[in-house]
Amino acid sequence: MNLSHRERIEACISGKALDRVPVMLWRHFPVDDQEPLRLAEATIQFQKQFDFDAVKVTPASSFCVKDWGAEDVWRGASEGTRDYIKHPIQRVEDWIKLPVLDPTAGWLGKQLVCLKAIVHELGKETPVIQTIFNPLTQAKNLASRDKVFLWMRKYPDAFKQGLKTITETTIRFIEEARKTGIDGIFYAVQHAQYGLMSEEEYREFGLRYDMEVLEAAKPFWFNMLHLHGEDVMFDLFVNLPIQAINWHDQETPPSLVEAKEKFKGAVCGGLLRYTSMVLGTPDEITAQSRKAIELTQGERFILGTGCVVPITAPYGNLLAARKSVEIV
Repeated sequence: MNLSHRERIEACISGKALDRVPVMLWRHFPVDDQEPLRLAEATIQFQKQFDFDAVKVTPASSFCVKDWGAEDVWRGASEGTRDYIKHPIQRVEDWIKLPVLDPTAGWLGKQLVCLKAIVHELGKETPVIQTIFNPLTQAKNLASRDKVFLWMRKYPDAFKQGLKTITETTIRFIEEARKTGIDGIFYAVQHAQYGLMSEEEYREFGLRYDMEVLEAAKPFWFNMLHLHGEDVMFDLFVNLPIQAINWHDQETPPSLVEAKEKFKGAVCGGLLRYTSMVLGTPDEITAQSRKAIELTQGERFILGTGCVVPITAPYGNLLAARKSVEIV
């Protein structure tokens, strides 16, 4: 049995027999992520170099908020992320006045150009999923990491109006992105952490909008949820319309085994992105991969890291992660 990338991911998420465990790693492409065709080319070359089982397209997080006036700069972060230098939400009225964006124009439109180029080059047998930041994360990037909770708790009605606008814009973008031929979305959630919010707060300001966005993404066959951070609210998401979940499984609960008991789709993780992928050796990465495959019995499991691979990860370590699934 020799499956294509698409067939392997399809079999994995449905719990069917596999020829080997699927593997996917993704990274930022700073500087290149400011031009759609350069980001497309960087993503394509990364895939051609390592031949992963799926491609997660990773634009700068600002791609979905720049058209509202956010500004950011590249300052050399090891994850490849950019720093925000302008947050357009300064007054409570700004949430109410936030306009619904045209997904075919501006930076959103540029990302559609990027997706079309990637899908055209890689073809149907390599799944491509687009990063979508959930409405609450986008709100944070519009208002700043420090002030988003102030707006949420002091002016909840105005804040919800802003979240509604962000949600509608996000859904419109997903509908347009579907036309490019992508296979799903990588839905990034940053605030579903018990150290940041209570479950009640997250249900009110996060989950209700997540459900709307993921409902719009149901026509896709490969949607992956990413729960960022520590002590995540894993159980809130297990019954949503997603096919895979990715989180910092090597750093925070639940474990891969526990997650498989809670969630019926595929779990993605197993590798430490700094300790192993940046500071480790190929042998250490291979051993960590084998351990994760053994624990999950290689079923409903995608080998990956808990978040983006830092851009400082050595070539040999990336190659070791890719080859590790071939030799187990």
